[in-house]
Amino acid sequence: MALELTHVSSLVRAPLVDRDGGRIGRVVDVIVRVGTAAHPPITGLIVRIGGRELFVKIAKIAQLSPNRVVFAAERVDLRKFERRPGELLLAKDLMARHLINLVGGRLITANEIELAQVDGTWEVVGVDAGRRPLLRRLLPGRLSSHIHPKALVDWESIEPFVGHVPSARLRIPYRKLAKLHPAQIADLVEAASHEEGEEIIEAVGADRELEADVFEELDVEHQAEFVNSRSDVEAARLMSRMAPDEAADLIAAVDQERRMAVLELLPAPQRQKVRNLLSYHPDTAGGVMSPDFIVLPETANVADALDAIRTSSAAHESLQLIFVVDAGGLPVGQVTPVALIRANPASLITTVQRPNAAKVYVDNDLDQVARKLSDFNLMAIPVLDRATKMVVGVVTIDDVIDVLLPQGWRRDLASDEDQA
Repeated sequence: MALELTHVSSLVRAPLVDRDGGRIGRVVDVIVRVGTAAHPPITGLIVRIGGRELFVKIAKIAQLSPNRVVFAAERVDLRKFERRPGELLLAKDLMARHLINLVGGRLITANEIELAQVDGTWEVVGVDAGRRPLLRRLLPGRLSSHIHPKALVDWESIEPFVGHVPSARLRIPYRKLAKLHPAQIADLVEAASHEEGEEIIEAVGADRELEADVFEELDVEHQAEFVNSRSDVEAARLMSRMAPDEAADLIAAVDQERRMAVLELLPAPQRQKVRNLLSYHPDTAGGVMSPDFIVLPETANVADALDAIRTSSAAHESLQLIFVVDAGGLPVGQVTPVALIRANPASLITTVQRPNAAKVYVDNDLDQVARKLSDFNLMAIPVLDRATKMVVGVVTIDDVIDVLLPQGWRRDLASDEDQA
C-alpha cells in the first residue's frame, strides 16, 4: 500500500492546537535524527509560543497533518530548544538546499521534503527535487499535492552537506562517496559551491589515491580553486599521487610564485617527469602525453611482456600499447595486451607485434594527434622525440578528448540528461 506523504512545507507555520482546537502557537520546524536509520525518525518539533521557540517531543503530538498539528499533553515544556549532535532541522537546514544524490552522483535541490508515518513512527522518506513544490507554494490551492515518481528521491540515497548544519556535527561519509566513480565525484564538486566542494574533497581525502583521482577529473578552474587554498606541502602530497601528466597540469594551475616551491617538494622521480612535461607546449602531443609506458627489447618474449604489465605502476590507459625497440632504443613495433594474452607465452614478442604504422612527435598539435588516432582506429599512440626518434610518451584517446571538448561539457551533459 502506498504511503500517505506529508510535505514539510505544509507543517511549517501550521497552527499548534490542543485537543479542543484551541490555538497554542505555531510550528517553526521539524527535527529529525540522522545516522541511526535509513529513514531518519522525527524526534520533535520546534514551536513558537509567546515569542519563544520551544521543543515539543513527537510523542506529545496526537496529530501531524497538513496545516494542523494537535498537541496531546496537558502542558508545554517551557525549555528552550537546543540542537543535539546528529539532529537536522528539515526546513532550516535542508529546504531549498543542495543535497547529494548518491544514485548516479548528482546534486539535487530539496524543493520539498516528504514525511510519512510508518508502523506508528514518523520519518523522512524522501526529497522532491521537481518543480511542482515551488509552483504549489506560489499557487496554493491550484495544484494537487501529487508527486511525480521521478521527482521523489528516497532518503537512503541522500547525503546532506555539513556546512548547512555546522552544529549538528555531521560528516559526509567517505564510504558512500567511494562507491562513485572519480569522474562522478568531480562532477559533484564542480556543480557545488566552493564550501560544498571543500566538504566533498575533505571526505574523499580519507583515501589519498581517490582524492588524487578526483583532482585529475576536475577542470582546470576548480583544480586551481582548491589547490591554491592548500599549503605547499599539501599540494605536493596530492600531486605526488597523481599521474605525471595530470600533476603537470595541476602545478601549472598553482599561483606562479608558489610553483617552484611545490615542484621542489615532489619526490625526485615525479619531479623530473613533471619538469620534462612542463617544457612542452600544453596544446601539443608532448603537453598531454603520459611519460609512463612500457618499452621492451626485441629479445623479450610474451611472458616477459605480461610480467611487465602486471608490475607496472602506469595508468591502465597508458598500457594499451607496449612498445618494442631495437638494440639502439629505436621503436620497431607495438603490441596490445589482448594480442599478448592470446599468444604463446614462450613466443618472442616480435611474433605478435605490429609495425610502427602510427606515431606522433612531441611538437604535433592536438588536431594532428586526434586525426592519427581516428585514421588508425587507435586508443593510444606513441609520442616520439623528433631529434632522437625514441619513444618519450604515450597519448591516449581520453587525453585528447579532455582537451578538445569544451569546458564544462560533463555538466552540460548532466543538465541535458536531467531535462530528458
